[in-house]
Amino acid sequence: MRVGVVTFPGTLDDQDAARAVRLAGGEAVPLWHAEHDLKGVDAVFLPGGFSYGDYLRCGAISRFAPLMAEVIPAAQKGLPVLGTCNGFQILCEAHLLPGALTRNAGLHYVCRDQRIKVENATTAWTGDYTAGQEIVLPVKHGEGRYVADAKTLNALESEGRVVFRYVGGNPNGSLNDIAGITNEAGNIVGLMPHPEHAVEDLTGAPSVDGRGFFTSILQRLVNA
Repeated sequence: MRVGVVTFPGTLDDQDAARAVRLAGGEAVPLWHAEHDLKGVDAVFLPGGFSYGDYLRCGAISRFAPLMAEVIPAAQKGLPVLGTCNGFQILCEAHLLPGALTRNAGLHYVCRDQRIKVENATTAWTGDYTAGQEIVLPVKHGEGRYVADAKTLNALESEGRVVFRYVGGNPNGSLNDIAGITNEAGNIVGLMPHPEHAVEDLTGAPSVDGRGFFTSILQRLVNA
């Protein structure tokens, strides 16, 4: 299965994302922001970093990249898309996911291993987890506070679209301790933590809990 990994100017985690895909048994396909070609991939990963220097708002410029003109309609038609950190911000700016990511409540950059709870194990990217499972993933961001209006929050909660929730301390002040969400169809997932940095013992991470994202999507694609 072929998973496209998008690189924008300022993307930092594209090589980590590609390695995570390969370790799970998939083929990582590089996708450049300035192109109009998804190269026939089966899924897309928008990795973290500081795309376009995070000018204006995080992800606000990337949302208008030529490649996103292909990603957005494909995602709306069911293409699985994962966005982590800056990728999550881009998904919100592109209106593929609701709400926004704003400055951390403490106005400080946060970098630490974070425990999160899996709330929804039915998305394209979480099938290898179980609802209620707690995992540890790194977080590293200054603008990760998830916000949305009351109507949107109520819809996310009532429809089971909160996929991950911070436990053991909220690193950024996200409303309802939200760490990640999905769209109604469950093919698009965005979260602030970085599963691609928790896939192998060699990195010194406290866990390899991020592997499940990549095994989940490959299994979903095989069974599609």
